[in-house]
Amino acid sequence: MHLPNYFLIDLPSEAILTAEMISEACQTLKRNRDRYLLGRPTQGLIRVLSQLARDWLEPEFPFRKMVLADGPKATGFSAATLAAGLDDFFGALTLENLELLLLQDLGHLQRFESLAASEIEQNCDRASYVRGPELLAHVTGGILPNPTLMNLLLGLLARSAQFVKCATGTAYVPRLFAHSLYQAEPKLGACLEIAEWKGGTHSLETALFSEADCLIVMGNDQTIADIRQQAPHRLRVLGYGHRVSFGYVARAVLSGMSARKVACRAAHDIAAWNQLGCLSPHVIYVESGGAVSPLHFAELLAAELESLERTRPRGGLGVEESGAIATRRYFYQVRAAHSSETKLWCSDGSTAWTVVYEPDPLFQVSCLNRFIYVKGVSGLEQALRGADAVRGKVSTVGLAATEDQAYEIATELARWGVARVCPLGQMQNPPLTWRHDGRPSLGDLVTWTDWEQ
Repeated sequence: MHLPNYFLIDLPSEAILTAEMISEACQTLKRNRDRYLLGRPTQGLIRVLSQLARDWLEPEFPFRKMVLADGPKATGFSAATLAAGLDDFFGALTLENLELLLLQDLGHLQRFESLAASEIEQNCDRASYVRGPELLAHVTGGILPNPTLMNLLLGLLARSAQFVKCATGTAYVPRLFAHSLYQAEPKLGACLEIAEWKGGTHSLETALFSEADCLIVMGNDQTIADIRQQAPHRLRVLGYGHRVSFGYVARAVLSGMSARKVACRAAHDIAAWNQLGCLSPHVIYVESGGAVSPLHFAELLAAELESLERTRPRGGLGVEESGAIATRRYFYQVRAAHSSETKLWCSDGSTAWTVVYEPDPLFQVSCLNRFIYVKGVSGLEQALRGADAVRGKVSTVGLAATEDQAYEIATELARWGVARVCPLGQMQNPPLTWRHDGRPSLGDLVTWTDWEQ
């Protein structure tokens, strides 16, 4: 499938981007936004987006076929991993869920079109109108496509022209999504630009930041701090920095077949996007005292990861990533040889998956790519003491507990500062209404006008 030259990312590899090109593209985007996007009715816009999502779920959709055929080489993810990730994202992008997102963050579906009032606001004789940024810029981080796709979706709902600056080598899926939007609705596609350059190219970034009204930055904390320092004071910067996640398994669900099912769900969280996202677990804390011990649970988890490698292989890694896994494995092999408390299971003849069991509750940062720690704990209090070093940086906890226990555990996790608690097995599949890092995703973008009647 040949892609036309609609975006800067479509230029030949030898083309050199200049600050003038970035500025001109931004100005064109603003004009197109005024013509084609600003006055777009909400219901019509979300119908277009939900229909495009349905297209992406179709096996014969050309852009999906292209991702699954060429994406493994371009991204490093296997076709099965890409397919599962796309299905999770676009499966949630329904008309009903888009309406729920608007209602949750804005309180009314017509906020972008007119002064509108919810029932509570009517009782207060008040109505409100919201505006999105004229030009929303994105600086993406990491290879996972779904966070970038989600931010693009939010920008469209906010009626913003958008310029997406991708990190080197990460634009493949966002580029195809942009082309699919252009094919479905050329006028909407004309309000979007995709480009890729090495971070820290100040001339290009200065040109982009001088034109934008709002900037979403995803990356490590130092990258966000550097960009905040570089950005003009008038530019609103929304940063999403480094976060970690973990799983928690209560003893009450560790019996018979239930334990195996829990291990299967944990394996899916580890395998999703090869554990590379902020929502992926580094550690699975397992309560002792159940019918299945934490050590036996680790063994079950290893078997599930081995099974997943046959149906959803991890894909190849570069020398650096493979070397990091091999070095970490060797460390724990030596430790296991001298300590009966440490155990290690790993894929034979490859670095495809690794499970390390230790009773020490100290949170361990994984080297990722399906390398997971299992830690036995007496209860949630001990687990949270072990994770104290990452307190305030925990995005998601995947929870396996009985219905009676789940509320109490989730409450304690919320008080401790976790932004999201979900069932184990759903860590990398947040709902469309998810509040990223505990903040309203669409609500973060808009500014309000209140009319007090």
